[in-house]
Amino acid sequence: MIKFPFFRKNGKPPGGRRPVDLFSVGKEDLLFHEKFKGLRAMVEQKADLHRMKLLGITSSIAGEGKTVTSAQLGRSLASTGRKKVLLVDVDIRKADLTHGMGERRSPGLTEYLLGGATLQQVTRATQVPSLSLITTGSEVNSPADLLAGDKFKSFLQEIRTSFDMILLDTPPVLPVADTPTIRELPDGFLFVYRVGHTPYTMLRQAMEELGEKNVIGAVLNGVDVASDSYYRKYYGGYYHGKPVSVIDRTAEKEAIR
Repeated sequence: MIKFPFFRKNGKPPGGRRPVDLFSVGKEDLLFHEKFKGLRAMVEQKADLHRMKLLGITSSIAGEGKTVTSAQLGRSLASTGRKKVLLVDVDIRKADLTHGMGERRSPGLTEYLLGGATLQQVTRATQVPSLSLITTGSEVNSPADLLAGDKFKSFLQEIRTSFDMILLDTPPVLPVADTPTIRELPDGFLFVYRVGHTPYTMLRQAMEELGEKNVIGAVLNGVDVASDSYYRKYYGGYYHGKPVSVIDRTAEKEAIR
């Protein structure tokens, strides 16, 4: 389990739906980036060991940090230059990854699934070399039904042949049926859990609906390092010469999706 001492424990998600630049989150926080390097190492190890290349990233409910995790992990994987990485925004209702990357919805995933665009037409370059993005596409009435179709399975097979690592930013498990509908299609899921925000009973329910065998690892978000002697001792002194403080910046709080 990877612990992220970044988002403050505050009991409820931040308000507002303003798009936030996902790559600006934690920009000045060295520990934040080092933790993503640790997550990258874990993912690469499991991918190499088990021949995985297509991972879903999800959470129990909204506001736990899955979209930030998707974007930052994608950038970290691509930054080494060893892998050609693709981010896919499968959260068709919210499109937080799409907006947080500064992109319009269309053309995107739904256009491809409905036959209105080719894979080449919906695949976009990003500001990060070796990192590509497929946006959600236009809104549809029933995303779960669209994702349950054979066309989505064919889509996943096609992108597997073009990229070394693929990250699907999927909807939270409990509010809608989208992610449980496709739970067997990725090689595994990373599960994001935000401490102090999501009741443990909801976590257990979400894990049961997703299937624990489908979860390859967890991101524990919102660890309060100010009261964690482990982080004060080993991380605080290394990076700052003093205990690491919990970061509480408005833009970064807004980015928790």
